[in-house]
Order: sequence, then C-alpha cells, then structure tokens
Amino acid sequence: MFLDKVAETEYKDCLNIWELSVRATHNFLSEEDINYFKPLILNEFLPAVQLYCIKNKNSKIIGFMGVADRKVEMLFVLPDYFRQGIGTKLMQYALDELDINSVDVNEQNDSAFIFYRKLGFKVIERSEVDDMGKPYPILHLKVSTF
Repeated sequence: MFLDKVAETEYKDCLNIWELSVRATHNFLSEEDINYFKPLILNEFLPAVQLYCIKNKNSKIIGFMGVADRKVEMLFVLPDYFRQGIGTKLMQYALDELDINSVDVNEQNDSAFIFYRKLGFKVIERSEVDDMGKPYPILHLKVSTF
C-alpha cells in the first residue's frame, strides 16, 4: 500500500468508494440523499479539495481524503479495508505533512467520531444541520494541542 495524489481521471473511483463507504456507515441517509449527493461529490466537492489516496499493490484506490484550508473535508475507505489502518495512515499524513487541525463529522456516524477522538480531536461546536441545510447534525472537531 502506498500514499499518492488523486488524479482527476480517478474521481469516479473516489465516488464509488464514497458511495460504498457511505452505505456502510451512514445508515441515517436515505437513498434520495445518496442520489442527491453523488453528482455534487463528483462535480463540485472532489474538484474543490486537494485529494490524497492510499492505493493497494495493484495501484487501485482503497481510501481517499480531501483537504482544504487546514481541514479534512472528506475521508472515505472501501468497506473491505475498514479497520486496517487506511484512514489512520491518511489522517497521520494530514496531521504531519499537511498541518490540518480540523474535521467535521456527522453526529450519527459513531464510528467516525470515535476514530477522530482517538486521533486527538475534540468537539468545539455542533451544528443542527449539515452544510447543505439537511437535518443531519454535524460535530466540528479540532485537534488537541498539548
């Protein structure tokens, strides 16, 4: 496995990873929500961030993250690779090399919240709705500096 930048030609691979990961972890989203977000992810959200990925030995993306303005804007891993250190490797790179200090997480996504807390993030604020105005509370996290 190795870390790489995501090329624009790999956006559809990232969209597929996003969808599979969301279906495995975001059981609070409806099919309508997933279909609403898919074109936004592909056409607006992916192009708006710096994208990094982990690829397997066959050079296939198995996890990716998007970063902008010292913030992790997205982090998704193929479900077959959950709990194998892919997200941790991406986040460690973001913390050590990209100087990120914040991330947002859906309040209903318990596993992601626990993951970020283990990395030293703390809740600094809560929003009742997501950035699109949908009724999914967001926890705004900052990394603790001791």
